[in-house]
Amino acid sequence: MASGGRTIRSLIPARVDRLPWSPFHTRMVIALGTAWVLEGLEITVASAVAGTLTESAALGMSSTQVGALATVYLVGEVVGALVFGSLADRMGRRKLFMVTLGVYLAGSGLTALTLGSGVGWLVYMYGTRFIAGMGIGGEYSAMHSAIDELIPARYRGRVDIGISGAYWGGAILGTLGTLLFLNELPANVGWRLGFLLGPVLAVVILFVRRHLPESPRWQVMHGREDEAEASISFIEREVRRAGKELEDVPADRAIAIHPTAHRGYLTLVRVLFARYPSRSVLGASLMVTQSFLYNAIFFTYTLVLTKIYGIAASAAPWYLIAFAVGNLTGPLVLGPLFDTVGRRKMISGTYLLSGLLLALSAWLFYTGVLNAATQTVLWCVIFFFASAGASSAYLTVSELFPVEVRAQAIAVFFAIAQSVGALGPVLYGALIGDGADRGRLFLGYLLAALVMCGGAFVELTLGVDAEGRSLEDVTTPLSSARKAGTKVSESPGLAAQSVQPPAARHSDGAGGTGGPGRDGPGEKG
Repeated sequence: MASGGRTIRSLIPARVDRLPWSPFHTRMVIALGTAWVLEGLEITVASAVAGTLTESAALGMSSTQVGALATVYLVGEVVGALVFGSLADRMGRRKLFMVTLGVYLAGSGLTALTLGSGVGWLVYMYGTRFIAGMGIGGEYSAMHSAIDELIPARYRGRVDIGISGAYWGGAILGTLGTLLFLNELPANVGWRLGFLLGPVLAVVILFVRRHLPESPRWQVMHGREDEAEASISFIEREVRRAGKELEDVPADRAIAIHPTAHRGYLTLVRVLFARYPSRSVLGASLMVTQSFLYNAIFFTYTLVLTKIYGIAASAAPWYLIAFAVGNLTGPLVLGPLFDTVGRRKMISGTYLLSGLLLALSAWLFYTGVLNAATQTVLWCVIFFFASAGASSAYLTVSELFPVEVRAQAIAVFFAIAQSVGALGPVLYGALIGDGADRGRLFLGYLLAALVMCGGAFVELTLGVDAEGRSLEDVTTPLSSARKAGTKVSESPGLAAQSVQPPAARHSDGAGGTGGPGRDGPGEKG
C-alpha cells in the first residue's frame, strides 16, 4: 500500500530493538525456527528411505528414479524461495510464513499417499516432492525476514545462527524416526510414516504461528502505520506481561520513511549490483562456499563409510547422528559470540578454522591413519565450527539488504547457493567411485578446504560489523526519505506520525537515498 505523498516519522525500529528478551521471543523463535528443523528432517528422511523405495515390497522404483526425487525437491526449493520471497516482500511476512508451511505440509503429506510406481504415480510423486520443496524454500525467505525484523538487535546474531543450526536437530529426529519405522515396520508402511513426520510437526507449529504478529517494520515501511502500531503494542504488552520493564524511546531515534509501492526483482537487481555490489559479492561467496562444503561432504558421507571404511549400511545412520550432533552444537555454543566478539571476526574465524581442519583431516584420511570412528570424530570437530559459519551466511544475507527487498534477497542468494552446491554430490560421488582410490577424494577434500578458506578471506575483506546495530543503521531502507535529525514528539500510543514531505526528494534509481546507504566510504561498518 503506497502512502501518497506522506513521509512517516517512526519509532518502530527503536521500540523493537530496545525490548528485553521475553517468553514472546522464545515462542516466536520456536514457531519460526522449525523451518530449519523441517528441512533437516525432510532431507534425512528422503535419504534414509531411498533404498526402501527401490524394494518391490514398497514402490519398486529404480535407483535413477529415486535419485531424481532429490533433484526435483531441490528445484522446488529454488522456485519456492524466488516465488514466495517476492510475495513476502509484497504481502507481508506473516501471511507467507503461514502459507509456506501449509504448502510444505500438503506436499510432504501427499508424498506418503503415493500408491504405485507406474508413470502416473511417478509423476504424482515428483509433483508432491516439488511442492514440498517449494514450501521449504519459501519458508527461508519469509521466516528469516520475520526473525531479523522482530528480534532485538543485540540478540539477532545468536538467534539467526541458532535457528539455522536447528537443521541438524531435524536431521537427528529424521534419522531416529526412520531407523524405527524402517527396521520395525513393513517396507511399504515405514517409508510412508517417515514422510509424515514433518507434516505432523508442521500441523502443531501452524497453531503456534497463528498467534504471531506481522513484522511492524514491514508494515511501517509500507505506510501501514496504524497496523504497525497495533503489532508493536501487542508485542510490548506480551513483554510486560512477563514482568519486564520497558524503557522509553527518545524521540530523536525516529526514522523518516516515504512509503512507496512494492519493489520487485528489478529493484533488487539495482540494489545488488549498483548500490551494494561488495555486499552482494560477500553474500554470494559465503552462501556458495558453505553450500558446496555441505553438499559435498554430507550427501556423500554414507558412501565414505560404506565403500571406504566398510561400515554396514544398516549401521551408517548411527555415525550420521554423531555427525549431526557436532553440527547442532556448534551454532548453539558459538552463536552468542557473533553478537559479542563480532560478525567479521567470528565468520572469518569459523570459515578459516573449519577449512584448515578439513585440510588436516584430508591428509590423515589419505595416509590411512583414520578409521570410521576417528573420521567421524574429526568431522564432528570440523563441522562444529563449519556449522556456525554456514549459519552465519544466512544471517549475513538477511541483515545486509534493505527491508523492502529483504525476502527477495534471501531467496536469490539461497537459489544461487543451491544451484552451485548441487554440483558437490555429483563431483564427490564420482571421486569416491568404488572407494579404491583415496587420492582423488583427498584432492576433493583439499578443494573444499580451499573454498572455505576463500570464504574467510572474502569476509575479512568485505565483512560488515553489524553486531548490536539496528537493521536500519546497518542498511538504510529504500523508503528512507531522510535521516531523522530533528526532535519528534511521539504522541502516547502512536508508532508514527505523518509530516510534510521533505523539500528535496531522493531520485536514486533503486528508490532510496544516497550517501550513508551505499557501499563504500559512506556505509558504516
